[in-house]
Amino acid sequence: MLQVQAIEAGYGDVNILWGVDIEVEEHDMIALVGANGVGKSTLLRTISGLLSPKRGSIHFRGQSLVGKSCEDIVRYGVSQIPEGRQLFWGLTIKENLKMGGYLRNDETGINQDMEWVLELFPILRERANQLAGTLSGGEQQMCAIGRGLMARPQLLIIDELSLGLAPVVTEQLLEVIQKIHKDGLTLLIVEQDIQSILELCNKGYVMETGKIVLKGDSADLLKSEHVRKAYLGI
Repeated sequence: MLQVQAIEAGYGDVNILWGVDIEVEEHDMIALVGANGVGKSTLLRTISGLLSPKRGSIHFRGQSLVGKSCEDIVRYGVSQIPEGRQLFWGLTIKENLKMGGYLRNDETGINQDMEWVLELFPILRERANQLAGTLSGGEQQMCAIGRGLMARPQLLIIDELSLGLAPVVTEQLLEVIQKIHKDGLTLLIVEQDIQSILELCNKGYVMETGKIVLKGDSADLLKSEHVRKAYLGI
C-alpha cells in the first residue's frame, strides 16, 4: 500500500531523515517508535506532503506522492492526525468533524460517517455543539481522530496518539484504534508508550537519529534486547 524508499528530508540545510525505508501493507497496523527528536514526525510530515523530501521516493498504491499537494494526498486516501491535534478552536466539535470531509461531495456518505464517528466517541455526541477550544486533551484527541476519519481514508496516520493524556484516556483511544482496524482501516501510529503500542500493532519500526535501526513483527521487537534496554528499562 505505502512504500517509502531512501527518503532524506529536513528543514533548510539541516537533514533529519537519512535514507529511511518503511513499508505499510493493506490491513497493517504499524507502530513507529523512538525517542523524542529522532525524526518520526518529520517522516510523517513528508509522507503527508507537508514537507518535501530531498531524495527518495514515496508511493501509495503505486502513485508517487512526492511533489503532490496535501489535498491531493488526502484525495488518494492518506489522512494524518497531527501531533498537537491542531483543531479549529473556534469551531464546534461537529463543525471540526465536517471539516474532515471538506474534499468530499457525497452528503449522504458524510452524514453516515459522522454518525459512525459519534458512535465511536459518545462523548463527542454529547458535546457536539461545544467549541473545540474548551475540550479536555482527551476529548480534543478524539475530535482530531474523528476529523481524520471523516476523510474516509484508506491509510490513517496518527502522530503521538497519547501525548499529554491520562492513562485511562489512552486506554480508551487504543480500544477505538483496535476497533477501526478490525473494521478494515490500515494504520501507521507514532506513540510514546512503546510497550502498549507494540502490543497492539502487528509490525513496528524503531527510529534513531533519523534512521530505521530495527523493524519486524511487534512481538519480536518487544523481545529485542536493544528495545528492552533502551526503551522499556528492562
